[in-house]
Amino acid sequence: MTIGPLQLLLRTLFFGLVIWLAVDWALDQYETAIRERDSAITERDGLRDAARISGEMLAARDAIDLKRTEELNLASAQNAALQRDVDDGLKRLSVRATCKPAVPAPTGAAGVADAATPELAADARQDYFTLRSQLALSKQMILGLQDHIRQVCMRAPGTTATPQTDTPK
Repeated sequence: MTIGPLQLLLRTLFFGLVIWLAVDWALDQYETAIRERDSAITERDGLRDAARISGEMLAARDAIDLKRTEELNLASAQNAALQRDVDDGLKRLSVRATCKPAVPAPTGAAGVADAATPELAADARQDYFTLRSQLALSKQMILGLQDHIRQVCMRAPGTTATPQTDTPK
């Protein structure tokens, strides 16, 4: 059994076609794998950036919270010290007030105006210190929210927020 030249040519073309299809399929698989790898690398890098940005934002939030909490604790300590000093009689709570001059009585008796400085009544002192504490708390909450907006919310993604040192008093 001899193979004729036409049959040899057909067999060669058939095996060549099979080999060509196998190589083409392998190249397609290779290109698909490369695209999937590149996509996974891009997704990985995006997730790393998102995690880094989230970490920076959390760190900025924690720094703002720590700063404002320390300032609130300082204001509360100052308020408590003032309250102790007032209670112990070391300091007085003066009220800015103007007193009308005493009008002499029609009987002709000379009246003496109270010469003492106006001062808060004892029952109003606690309200005064409560208002001071609430004012300090509100101030720190407002400043903290402003810092959060400036340093966390309004910053461009991927940049490090610079702390604001010029806060309104």
